[in-house]
Amino acid sequence: MIESLRIENLAIVEEAELEFEPGLNVLTGETGAGKSIVLGALALLLGERPEPGVLREGAQQGGVEALFRTEGLEALEAELRSKDLVSLGEVDSHELVVRRTLNSGGRSRARVGGQLVPAATLADLLAGRLEISSQHSSHSLLRTETHGWLLDSAGGLLKSRQAVAEAFSALRQLDAELETLQAAAAERERQRDFIAYQLAEIDEVGLQPGELDDLDRDHARLAHADALRREGTSSLVALRGDDAGTVASAADRLAEAARAGESMAQMDSALEGWAARVRALGDDVFEAARELDHYVEGIEADPSALEGLEARLSATEKLRRKYGRDETAILATRETLAQERDALEGADARIEELMRDREPQRAALEAAAQRLTKGRKRAARALSKAVEAGLKDLAMPEASFPILLEQADPSGWPDGAVSGPSGSERPEFFFSANPGEAPQPLRKVASGGELSRVFLAAKNALRKTGGGMVLVFDEVDAGIGGRAAERVGRALADLAQSHQVLCITHLPQIAAFAQRHFRVEKAARQGRTRTRIGLLDDRQRVEEIARMAAGEDITEATRKHARALMRAAAAR
Repeated sequence: MIESLRIENLAIVEEAELEFEPGLNVLTGETGAGKSIVLGALALLLGERPEPGVLREGAQQGGVEALFRTEGLEALEAELRSKDLVSLGEVDSHELVVRRTLNSGGRSRARVGGQLVPAATLADLLAGRLEISSQHSSHSLLRTETHGWLLDSAGGLLKSRQAVAEAFSALRQLDAELETLQAAAAERERQRDFIAYQLAEIDEVGLQPGELDDLDRDHARLAHADALRREGTSSLVALRGDDAGTVASAADRLAEAARAGESMAQMDSALEGWAARVRALGDDVFEAARELDHYVEGIEADPSALEGLEARLSATEKLRRKYGRDETAILATRETLAQERDALEGADARIEELMRDREPQRAALEAAAQRLTKGRKRAARALSKAVEAGLKDLAMPEASFPILLEQADPSGWPDGAVSGPSGSERPEFFFSANPGEAPQPLRKVASGGELSRVFLAAKNALRKTGGGMVLVFDEVDAGIGGRAAERVGRALADLAQSHQVLCITHLPQIAAFAQRHFRVEKAARQGRTRTRIGLLDDRQRVEEIARMAAGEDITEATRKHARALMRAAAAR
């Protein structure tokens, strides 16, 4: 609800502050006194573009500020937090300050919770929470895209609507994944062929762990067999001499040195260890010579074996260049390729799975949409009757309010789908004010006064759903009087049990139902016309309602009539 509304320098209002209450708040006054300025100020809070010349003449700045109470509006408070528009303390206090300022240069600024925001943000935040019904202001009844939600809300079908939306979203996501996989099928096939070629290339070589070192070593031995034999023989001669005995061997010289050392040790015991070491060296040389002799005997030039090794090395070198420097890297690459191959094959399996799942998902959407359609037909009849009954009480006894369920535009729906995200049909409100006139879309045929009464009747029919709104009515009393006016007042009072209602009226029968009554009047002072908006006490209300009923000639009889209207309204 709006707790307070402050207006500065708009049109002929220099300064005004209104303290509203829950329930029905009424503004009355002479024609031209400035009641419409309040409507314009509220429209600015909704982010609407300011009218040319709205700023008071001579003023450099003006605007409107409202303090909203947000108790019970968890969604609004959550949205404010998500947009970082209010602090935690402000949310906890359930207060929201919205301000719109205008300057003489024609620019405007919007603020929420003290933070500067685009004007469009005001419309986003307050849409569905503050609505103005007048000849010059649009509201939800004129936007056909909201008719379905209003109907579903009235019929208790919001869960069914959500089920349709979820089923549609699931089918859309399934189709999107399927389309992506199918579109990439040719690329996957190309990748699969290439990976298969790479795997075959690696597997054909049959590389084993540790094999590359063995290949390098065996190739080096075969490639240098002659040199190895020549150098080995030379080393053997050095170690143990030649067969002709012309070369003294290292082993013989070490043995000779050991014998001399042993002889010396007999003369000096300190040399015993040295002689033993030399003898051991001789034994090592002998063993080394024996091992080298065995190695040299095993060296054999084998051109065919060398050729085979070189072919094997060539094959492994190709793998090294393409897949890694050693067996570990090459075999790791093979594992990665195998995983990629499995993933590609998994995509095909996923396509098959999605194709199997699609029909059950499409059928689930169809079933959910059929349930929603069935509920909408029932809800449309009930809401139509409720609105028509309300219109009858509002002096429109012959008005009709059919709700048509036309087939929704299927463009953009998944193949075979019978419903969009909000159902198979597009509900739209139709209206006819007079018998014999075919109902037409409400947005095309209702006049300002008729639209306000249709809005009032519809909101009363819907008042148990979506409570906590601020509803503003102007011209709801156009063309009516007497008992019809009393019925309008009663309907406004009923609606005010669920919403805060602000109503501008010229009829005393409506004003009598007010829980808070403001009088708008203008006066000239110091050569300037100014509008004053004042809250009336009970005595002042009697005077104002009497004036509305009888004009300026107020008598005790008209006061008595005003009191009677107020008592009747209070006793409803």
